[in-house]
Amino acid sequence: MKTLNKHKMMSKKILFSLLVLLGYNATDLMAQEKLSLQQAITIALQNNYDIKLVGNDVQIAKNNVNLGNAGILPRVDASFSEGGGIQNTTRTQSSGNEQTLNNVRNTNMSYGVALGWTIFDGLQMFTNYERLKELQKLGEVNSRGVILTTISNVVNAYYSVLKEQQLVAARDSALDVSQLRLRIANNKLSIGRGSKLDVLAATVDYNTDTTAYLQEINLLKNAKVSLNQVMARALDTDFSTDTIVAIDSSLDYTALATQMQQLNPNLQNAFINKKIAELDLKQIKGQRYPVIGINGGYEYQKSASPTGFNIQQRANGFTYGLTASMNIFNGFLQRQNERNAKILINSSELNLEKTKQDIGAQLLSAYQDYTTSMSLLSVERSNVDIAKQNLDITLEKYRLGSIAPLELREAQRNSIDAIARFLEAQFQAKLTEISLKEISGTLNIQ
Repeated sequence: MKTLNKHKMMSKKILFSLLVLLGYNATDLMAQEKLSLQQAITIALQNNYDIKLVGNDVQIAKNNVNLGNAGILPRVDASFSEGGGIQNTTRTQSSGNEQTLNNVRNTNMSYGVALGWTIFDGLQMFTNYERLKELQKLGEVNSRGVILTTISNVVNAYYSVLKEQQLVAARDSALDVSQLRLRIANNKLSIGRGSKLDVLAATVDYNTDTTAYLQEINLLKNAKVSLNQVMARALDTDFSTDTIVAIDSSLDYTALATQMQQLNPNLQNAFINKKIAELDLKQIKGQRYPVIGINGGYEYQKSASPTGFNIQQRANGFTYGLTASMNIFNGFLQRQNERNAKILINSSELNLEKTKQDIGAQLLSAYQDYTTSMSLLSVERSNVDIAKQNLDITLEKYRLGSIAPLELREAQRNSIDAIARFLEAQFQAKLTEISLKEISGTLNIQ
């Protein structure tokens, strides 16, 4: 055991030098940021560009929900104008006398306030107000969908990093075994009990394991870049993740299907779009009714014209009135628009049913993958224990010289393959769990 620890320390030193040459900073290797899943999600929700963009859309939709935008409130306009002119005028009187006036200045000025208020338009304004509220709900549902997708992407990327970290550790252990094997082969050769062929074979296997280890390190670096990208932070930020993968093994299909009907953003989106289509038809039908409005205002006018009958004139006062209009015939466009609106309602209903079927199929497929992954995980966990015991026994026999190097290599390969399959099964089980929660709308990492 002491010999194994000694060779492991030597292996670590060699690999540390290789990693520095490949671009790793020594400080980063010694101390990395410990990033929890909750921290990663929090950072992503704060920084993610898609969330910020959809948040702006939600704010705009929220701002649009007001009585004025719906056309319910009156409109008040103020106006002011001032102008004039300079003219040369020649006038001939009935007596025959002619009078010429040069540079005559005319001026006029007016200001006022006008009010216009539609008090009835076939209830279109109230329908429009309801439509604006539904658009706000639609924006909020879309925002929640983006948040769920972002959380799902963070969890996937996080556990991908975790998996690669564990694979790096597994490759490191395999490298320790290869280092010990090479050392034993060299010692046997030096005392005349081994062969050069065993040393060469051990060297080739050690180099192969070194290559696999360095490739796994590169995959780990790329996985970290992907997670940093989802979190929208500096891509070269180094960190380490937790080492435990907590998988929820209690998911029930019936409960998930019920939650999906109520919480899935895509289903909610389709339902709201159906309601908006119905409001559009109601709004179009409102165009059959008359539009009645009232108006009023105050106006002041002042003008001056030295050449006129009245040299100066002023007027002010209030105005009021009632207007009414009604579409009697517009080339059958009213009937056409209503027919098209009904078709759009039918399309929205079909889209809702299609969305239900599509999401239901996704949920069922994901649940089948989930149950399969949980079964595979149990099998692979057992295989890891068996392969580890086999490797320990084989390694001890090799040290005693009772087995050939090829048997040790086979046990070593079986061990690393079992670990890799277990980690992949664990990763896939977690992904299917997250997928189920995302589809059902219950994904909420606390």
